[in-house]
Amino acid sequence: MANKKNGTLYVGVTSNLIKRVFEHKNDFVKGFTKKYEVHKLVYFEIFGSLETAIKREKQLKSWNRAWKIELIKKENPDWKDLYSDIIK
Repeated sequence: MANKKNGTLYVGVTSNLIKRVFEHKNDFVKGFTKKYEVHKLVYFEIFGSLETAIKREKQLKSWNRAWKIELIKKENPDWKDLYSDIIK
């Protein structure tokens, strides 16, 4: 997820993306995303197992900011909020 105002990026894992993004968008979750107003879903990946998803989350969290931005730009060059796409 991302915040357009200050460019804050958030990487996380969930078993229910629609519910989790809704919670973040509405500040139901105390913590990082609420504090930094991170409300846009700009990139996501789907995995077959929680173990694989957590492994990828850890990998992405170890990346520098520029690498994360390039990954997002490759798939979503306009940084469109993808939430409306996933709730259809």
